[in-house]
Amino acid sequence: MKIEHLAIWVEDLEGMREFYLRYFDTSCGSRYENATKKFYSYFITFNEAGSRIELMHRPDIADNDGRRGFSRGLAHVAITVGNENKVNAMIGQLRADGFEIIGEPRVTGDGYYEGVFLDPEGNVIELIA
Repeated sequence: MKIEHLAIWVEDLEGMREFYLRYFDTSCGSRYENATKKFYSYFITFNEAGSRIELMHRPDIADNDGRRGFSRGLAHVAITVGNENKVNAMIGQLRADGFEIIGEPRVTGDGYYEGVFLDPEGNVIELIA
């Protein structure tokens, strides 16, 4: 068994699509549209591993009124980027591009080398080696 994909409700569907295409080795399928439900989505595929994230938008989905990653439900997404140098480089690039870094690169208590940041909509993303 494996997790086929996880889904994230987003406010800015096109912006989040561009974020994943810019910073990660990903590709994107065609935009799915259900005009009746005003539902739109993209599947983002991590090319090497084949893992997928579905970015979904519908105007009637409520905003998260709490601090993401610190309430029940999905806490974070962890993305393996290869090695410690890549984690460091990506955290540096994300910082330079204005993203909030909430965990500097380090070895965690469970042995991962990781850096943690917030994506454009405040979701917690861990980059791990």
